[in-house]
Amino acid sequence: MKFRCRNLLVSIVFPAAVCFVTIVGPWPTYKSGFNDKHYYKDALAAIEQHSKRVSQNSAIGRFEAGWGSCSITPPIGTPLAGFGDRRGKPSTGVHDEIFVRALAVSDGTDKAVIVGADMLIIPENVAEMVWIRVSQQTTLTANDILFNASHNHSGPGAFAPGFASKAFSGAYDPNIPEFLAGAFTEAIVKAYRSLEPAKLLHGSVDAPEYIRNRTRKDAPVDSELSYMLVEQEDGDRCFLVSYSAHLTILGADNMQLTGEYPGFLMRRIKDKTGAEAIYLSGSVGSMGPRAPEGKDPFERCRAMGTALADKVLEAVGDAGLFKDKVDVASIGIPVRLPPFQLRLNENWRVSKFLFPILGIDSDGWMHAVRIGDVALVGTPADFCGEISVDLKSKTRNRLGGLWMLSFNGDYVGYISPDRYYYDKDEKGGYGYEIGIMSWIGPDQEAFTVSLIMHMIDTLFPDPGGSL
Repeated sequence: MKFRCRNLLVSIVFPAAVCFVTIVGPWPTYKSGFNDKHYYKDALAAIEQHSKRVSQNSAIGRFEAGWGSCSITPPIGTPLAGFGDRRGKPSTGVHDEIFVRALAVSDGTDKAVIVGADMLIIPENVAEMVWIRVSQQTTLTANDILFNASHNHSGPGAFAPGFASKAFSGAYDPNIPEFLAGAFTEAIVKAYRSLEPAKLLHGSVDAPEYIRNRTRKDAPVDSELSYMLVEQEDGDRCFLVSYSAHLTILGADNMQLTGEYPGFLMRRIKDKTGAEAIYLSGSVGSMGPRAPEGKDPFERCRAMGTALADKVLEAVGDAGLFKDKVDVASIGIPVRLPPFQLRLNENWRVSKFLFPILGIDSDGWMHAVRIGDVALVGTPADFCGEISVDLKSKTRNRLGGLWMLSFNGDYVGYISPDRYYYDKDEKGGYGYEIGIMSWIGPDQEAFTVSLIMHMIDTLFPDPGGSL
């Protein structure tokens, strides 16, 4: 009998335990750096390759711009993405139509397209389909297209397979990414084909009254409300606007499709000026909204969107002259990430092999676009507003503007300040952003900021590049 028990232990229990630890964990936590790692060196090599292809000031011709949009309002019943508390329940209606919008720009040699969508994220499967389809109809490649999602928690879900996606966006429906890819492609191709001689101005206004740091009450916020205004020769206009407050005025109890406060912002600009408007989420990590009072959450969305739009329109009225000579350049790089580290406690983490099972892979896509003296940087994450504040301060004397953006064609969790990585909350854990959703390890800020600065160095080789 003892022999049989021992044999059972050796043949079944021990292999099962090894399998469980390998796939699920626990594994020891790590604290190593990244500078000597292959994934970092490969990313630097990719940026260096781009530096050989990016044309600079001598090639600037007449600035051109074009734009396009397409509805991405899915069938009623499609789950909404953004809140796990919804448990994938079907949407019940459409409060307001949602869109993907694209702005194409060119300096006569280089082209870039900025895409903004009323979605939670831009999932990798959709981005990959769009790259292929757009390249079949235009000369554009993945290197030319910067993706951005408004981080709308009331937009279409069901867009990707895997347990993690199901938890936050409902059960996968292959018809949804197909529908989204078609709409994205239509908007981008329309923008590309409508390129015409144009002129541009840009600026920003501070809007601290509509944003708060939701994780640390007295910590910094990225309260910059950034804008660009493009005007074609025939007078048609397009605004590009970015802000960093989360789209969480509406909660998990809302089951209607809507663009939330950015939807109201874009409609306000269009109603007041007749111009197209495209919204880009900024550095939304740790940044919550501070919406005005209203009789219900939708009225609060309307009030915040309207107030931000009016700030932009007032600032444009006081802005300087348009420019029609604008340098355009674009860098897009695939990035292999540091080993994922979802911590159980200070000493133990889950297995890195668990993430692929959940539908989360260990790569991402980073993008940087130069438009005149402005850098737009797309990251595949909830990028923290505190890091954005530091980066803007670091580049203020070099750039005319830095737009730090989130959700660029993939999703790898939250990128938060390294200085908080080992801080515990009042419950003795690491909290939501630094714990559950912080996957890249202790060097997430240093790793991504280093790549961002290398991309900026490539796009702006001479300090003080001007519009």
